[in-house]
Amino acid sequence: MLSARRTDAVLLLVALVWGSSYLAAKTATDALPVLVVLFARYAISAIACLVLVTAQNQGRYTRDEVRVGALLGVTQAAVLVLETYGVAHTSAANAGLIISLTIVLTPLLDRTAGNGPLPPRFFAATGVCLLAVTLLMSGSGFHAPRAGDLLMLAAAVVRAAHVALVGRATKGRVVRPLPLTTIQTVVGSALFLVPAAHGLDDLTRIDAGSWGRLVYLALFCSVFAFLAQTWAVQNSSASRASLLLGTEPVWAVMTGILLGGEKLTTLAALGAALLVTGTYWGQSIERTHRGSTIPQGVAGRAEAPTGA
Repeated sequence: MLSARRTDAVLLLVALVWGSSYLAAKTATDALPVLVVLFARYAISAIACLVLVTAQNQGRYTRDEVRVGALLGVTQAAVLVLETYGVAHTSAANAGLIISLTIVLTPLLDRTAGNGPLPPRFFAATGVCLLAVTLLMSGSGFHAPRAGDLLMLAAAVVRAAHVALVGRATKGRVVRPLPLTTIQTVVGSALFLVPAAHGLDDLTRIDAGSWGRLVYLALFCSVFAFLAQTWAVQNSSASRASLLLGTEPVWAVMTGILLGGEKLTTLAALGAALLVTGTYWGQSIERTHRGSTIPQGVAGRAEAPTGA
């Protein structure tokens, strides 16, 4: 019983950390250009992963790990560009809610799972989620959606494609999670080095609080959350892990409101409730239909530490 409670607590902590990452990313982009934030986050994560790989004697990478890691490093970088620019131009609460669409979009793109086409009720759940996003984007009234909301919507689509690619690229190959993640972070650091080069001097002028947010994004929202999630999922059932990790958008809303001073209008609050309901419903239908041993939300995070 104590072991189960400890595992549940770790999964909830991971969900909380990921949910808080949107506010951390938003405040980090208030002090630094987006590309500098991305480079610093990737570089700190890469250094930490390299240390862990060396400490665990996993430094000999296989050919599959290098090839798959390099490919996924590029697609993961594309996701983070959209997410970070998106959260910089919308609320942290909206960002965390909209990106949860990945849960229902991924099964539509994933061709590696069996059991035939998804049932009609899954598409009903997807429709609920789309209605919810419309309400979230409306804010205090129906109007043209904000650029940040559209970027987060694009990020959800690209992330879903990325997760589907993970399944396709790793199928039939033996790839270890930590070395794979290390390669992705190194690739991401290399990709953002040149675009961020003109703003790297800004890193010498930011205060301790801004550095703290960068370290938090890299070490806690990425490296720690990834390792903790991997350990916890191995000690819990797929359904329980899915349920607990699926609370991420709830934590995103709570941190945005309680720590970021954000507010939800009546329409946005209704949209938030519908989105959480729709994603849980869709996830439950997909998991039951395909009999997956690892929930889609977990798979999406397992292959690479992310957050906002």
